[in-house]
Amino acid sequence: RRGVVLHCKMAAWLRRCSLLGSCGGVAGRTVTKRCLLSAAYLDSTKWDQRKKDPQSLAELAAQMDMTYEKKLPVSSLTVSRFVDNISTREEIDQAEYYLYKFRHSPNCWYLRDWTIHSWIRQCLKYNARDKALHTLRNKVQYGIFLDNFTANILMDSFIKEDDYSNALVVANELMLQETFDENCTQLLCLYVLHKYLHSKPELKWEDERNLGASLFLLGLKQNNTVGLSSRLLGLAFLGKIEVYKGIRAVYTKMPLIWTPGYLNRALNVMEDMKKSSDGTKLCKEAVDTMATILETAALETSESTVTEESEETKQEDELTEEDHNERSNLASYLNKFKDLYVELEALGKFEAETLLTQTDKLVKENLAASEADEILNYEKKLEKWEEERAGLIQREKELREKARQEKEARLAARAAN
Repeated sequence: RRGVVLHCKMAAWLRRCSLLGSCGGVAGRTVTKRCLLSAAYLDSTKWDQRKKDPQSLAELAAQMDMTYEKKLPVSSLTVSRFVDNISTREEIDQAEYYLYKFRHSPNCWYLRDWTIHSWIRQCLKYNARDKALHTLRNKVQYGIFLDNFTANILMDSFIKEDDYSNALVVANELMLQETFDENCTQLLCLYVLHKYLHSKPELKWEDERNLGASLFLLGLKQNNTVGLSSRLLGLAFLGKIEVYKGIRAVYTKMPLIWTPGYLNRALNVMEDMKKSSDGTKLCKEAVDTMATILETAALETSESTVTEESEETKQEDELTEEDHNERSNLASYLNKFKDLYVELEALGKFEAETLLTQTDKLVKENLAASEADEILNYEKKLEKWEEERAGLIQREKELREKARQEKEARLAARAAN
């Protein structure tokens, strides 16, 4: 009977879940290619060697359902046990349901980092990366915020299948979290971004904004040809959005400053390159993309003043005075760009190889060296997680013993009366 009730709850949950949107077409793919991360980085032995805490999922589900029905909070340890004990693809759906329930409970802030890590590993193990991406995209609904190591193994699983669209989802979510902290993550994300752009996808303005923000923020972390070129390209994309959509469209719900002038900041990257003497260059591909953006924007914004009213011209009414000022600067930006282009070319500051080729070289030269420290940090984090988990289990035992003693005392008091 319990199983029937749980099945019904799952079915109802999945119908509601579809309203949030789901990632399709991922789980069934089986074509495998090379990974970027090493076998040592992807090795799950240390994780699998953790002290086991075997549990019945049916009993855990019954316990959580009863607790929620009584309007009481479920502990983070219970949710962690449920995720850790997943053993089938079907149970992934059940765990998703309880992650959602926990996120919307009073204890939502206490979802443990190791539970998130375990959730991603279970999704990878049982071919449910669509669920991993769904919960990541809807992080507010599920509380799934990835650390760099967890994000890397998820991204790499898409990279090895040349699935750069879904790898890009992970990179964009890291951008929104502002967690480009580790060098391995930076290199993987740059590789994914430039692989994706190399495929010449059709981009909506929101896509260009996300790509621009990711490229810009990653470019700030890497002081080399790939980093500076990515920074330039990212600022050019963001500047394009600013010109056409206004500065609010750039920074709303994004980890970006709201001060106008993104195209001018891109020009400053070129200005700094002119003064640099460390051997770095700007990829000509990125510079040419900026040239196209500037020339097209200058032409189209000047023509919009004489064209008949359209959706685009209607949108101009929503632009602020600062936005119109930025448009008026396009001519001077274009002139400054042309001057800098000539100077940089004369100084030999342009890299003829594509950004993808340069990124591929950067990854091959630096990824392996970066892995060692991150593997060590991960192992230390595992030890810390185990200490925290042991502390929670001990605390749970103490509370249960205290509750048992209080119950016995109440019973004894009643018997005495």
